[in-house]
Amino acid sequence: MTKALACAVRAARQAGSLMRRSQTSVKKINQQSQHDIKLELDVRCQKLIEKTLLSAFPHSAVLGEEGVAGVAGADWRWVVDPIDGTVNFTYGVPHACVSIALQRRAGASDDFSTVLGVVYDPFCDELWTAARGGPALLNGRRIHASRRNDLAQAIVAIGFSKDTASLRENLPVFNALVGKVRKMRMMGAAALSLAYVAAGRFDAYIESGVHLWDIAAAGFILECAGGEFWRRRIAGSQAYRMLANNGLLRRKLERIARAARKGGGNSRS
Repeated sequence: MTKALACAVRAARQAGSLMRRSQTSVKKINQQSQHDIKLELDVRCQKLIEKTLLSAFPHSAVLGEEGVAGVAGADWRWVVDPIDGTVNFTYGVPHACVSIALQRRAGASDDFSTVLGVVYDPFCDELWTAARGGPALLNGRRIHASRRNDLAQAIVAIGFSKDTASLRENLPVFNALVGKVRKMRMMGAAALSLAYVAAGRFDAYIESGVHLWDIAAAGFILECAGGEFWRRRIAGSQAYRMLANNGLLRRKLERIARAARKGGGNSRS
């Protein structure tokens, strides 16, 4: 596991260095929609990550936002988001990261469990890491989710993904929470929002419509930091509904979110 973690860190730093060098350059857009942008640099960063990971672990697979590589059906797979927060990055907002998780197949099924996670923010030079059985670390120092259990003192991040279904689902939740918490935040990079919950900067993060590569690494890091990482596959989709928190706020948040989505956005916690 030590070798795998070191390899993931090396790959994340290499991609992060490329992001940092390209920060002020003109970005080549491969594809865009109303709420999303895909860059040529996304592909280059993923290829760089794939080369590093598969050179060290040639019998593994890579599942990434920009495609798959390696050995199909392998028991070990890397889950990669080469640039999480691409819209931020494209617009020159220095809030984006590289996300890499390693997962192991659970038995003979198609289920996988995460055994390590790496999230690297090249603009703040912040590196979150965790491996199965060990602590969550930020730049080598142990971190822990916050101890706040009062929503009135909490900072809650929320995301709206890329489609109108997510907007319809979570806008009522935002409206219900905004008057009950210290602050709401919408940062535009799922992995970093999860990492911030792990570090105790945020207390919770809610989003619907995220994909595995957005959340696998940072969700695992959050669990290793003592927080809760709840996610469920959306029926008929490869995307997930997620509620991450410090381990103390889930029931309060669930109650408010459930009431808001049913039209009771003014219910009290």
